[in-house]
Amino acid sequence: MTSGPDKASKRAKEGLGATAFAITVAFELLEGAFSEFHRLVAENAALSVKLEPDCLRFDVLTPADAASPRQVFLYEIYKDRAAFDLHLGSEHFRQFDQRSRELVISKTVLAYSVQENAKIREPM
Repeated sequence: MTSGPDKASKRAKEGLGATAFAITVAFELLEGAFSEFHRLVAENAALSVKLEPDCLRFDVLTPADAASPRQVFLYEIYKDRAAFDLHLGSEHFRQFDQRSRELVISKTVLAYSVQENAKIREPM
């Protein structure tokens, strides 16, 4: 028996279109800062998806084979640029930004337009 699409799949299907807007953020962290930074960024990502209806995806990527990681890469998709601007003004983002600054050596932010090519699979 199938229960229908999960919330993320449904939102992605409904929200992605010609105006979808993506951000990538590459962080280089101070030695030993990964654990605390990861806790903060994971909380920010979860709150973004939960509280922002037009935040369609927020992935936190970490190196698969590093014993002591110093890089974190974010991949975020929003319905449009205005939705991203709302994210930047949100309380959870402002708290993350303030609390994580001292853990970061460098931060590179790039913006993209999204052309969706992936299939969103229905749960079985």
